[in-house]
Amino acid sequence: MQVITGVTRGGESYTPAFVVAIEQTNCIGCGRCFKVCPREVFDLIEREESDALQADDYDDDDYGDDDDGFSDDTAMVMSLKNSLDCIGCGSCARICPKNCFTHEPQTLLA
Repeated sequence: MQVITGVTRGGESYTPAFVVAIEQTNCIGCGRCFKVCPREVFDLIEREESDALQADDYDDDDYGDDDDGFSDDTAMVMSLKNSLDCIGCGSCARICPKNCFTHEPQTLLA
């Protein structure tokens, strides 16, 4: 099977790695990946009660206390809404403070 490849403007070939999984047990539901994704690949959903983190498990971060539109009252977790729309840019993995993402090269779909 042929792996998806691309070409840079400079003519160099590269193989993008597409998001294939989110480790929801590590996800703190911060929404950063949701905000940086240009393709609406993710969806913020309510965490199952059995998987909910205790309030002490959430760390304060250095990104400020700006109003990001996400409520702190409900434990949320990121899920894959449309993984086939991923373009392999890797923005989600670079912004994730908990390293929740798994990316892999993918084969062409017929």
